[in-house]
Amino acid sequence: MSEAPKTDHAYDGIEEYDNPLPGWWKWLFIASIVFSPFYWVYYHNGAKGRSVEDQYGVALAENTRLQFAEIGDLKLDGPTIAKFMAKESWVKVGESVFRANCVSCHGREGEGKVGPNLTDEAYKNVAVLGDIGKVINNGAGNGAMPKWSNRLHINEIVLVSAYVANLRGQNVEGGRPAEGREIPPWPEPVVEEEPAADEEAKS
Repeated sequence: MSEAPKTDHAYDGIEEYDNPLPGWWKWLFIASIVFSPFYWVYYHNGAKGRSVEDQYGVALAENTRLQFAEIGDLKLDGPTIAKFMAKESWVKVGESVFRANCVSCHGREGEGKVGPNLTDEAYKNVAVLGDIGKVINNGAGNGAMPKWSNRLHINEIVLVSAYVANLRGQNVEGGRPAEGREIPPWPEPVVEEEPAADEEAKS
C-alpha cells in the first residue's frame, strides 16, 4: 500500500491522494491573472492601432507596397480614383490603409468622430471626385485634416481615396450629422478595353 498522504475527501469510498500542483505552476497562474488586465487595457482599450487586427492591417498595407510594381506610380486625379473604385481587390488595400490611419478621426466605418462622416452625401472640402485625393494628400481645414503626402505612398493615397469614395451613401447608423453641402454623384469609371486577340498575336 502506498504511504502517500491523502486528502480528507472521500466519495463512495474512493479516496484522493494529496498531490498539490507545483509551486511554479500556481505562481504562473497567478501571474497570468495579474497580467491580464494590463494586456486588455493595452491591446483592447488603448490607442488605435494596438489590436492584433489593426497590426495586421498595418502589415498588410506594408506588404502592398511590394505589389505596387504591378501598377506603377498612379496619378492622383478623379479618373484614376474612379478606375480603382471598381477594382475590389485594390479597394480592399485602400480599406486597410484607412483602418490603419484614419479610424481615430473618421471612425472604423467612416461614420465620423472628430472628423466628418464619410458615409453621407454632404462634403465640406470636396466638390468633385479628385478632391478626395487632394484633401488626403494636402490636408484641409488649417491642419484639422493633416496632409498624408509625407506618410503614405502616392498609390496608397489613390487607393484609400477610392475606398472613401465608395463609402458615400452608406449612411452608417449612429454617424456624425452631415456637414457641408451635397454634391453631384461620382462619375462612372472608364472601363478599360482588353486588347483583341489578333492584336496580341501581332505584337
